[in-house]
Amino acid sequence: MSKTKIITRTMNTIKIEILGTGCKKCQRLEANAKQALANLNLTAEVLHITDPVEIAMRGVMSTPAMTINGKVVSKGQVISPEQIQPLLQH
Repeated sequence: MSKTKIITRTMNTIKIEILGTGCKKCQRLEANAKQALANLNLTAEVLHITDPVEIAMRGVMSTPAMTINGKVVSKGQVISPEQIQPLLQH
């Protein structure tokens, strides 16, 4: 009798953080991130970090900025959904 090995693959949870004070550029970056997720049919936890001390602790001096799973992928600019999509496909 042969044994069957069952491999369970867990889905990696994507965590996106928008770093900024909540200005229009920060809001646009958050909307672009959500649009990129929708375009790829992905789900993610999207947080908005507004505390300047927390932002500085992450090494970000110009906002808006965005992290994906803790890695800063954008600083000081609003990147488009098309620019965000490849960053989500790791």
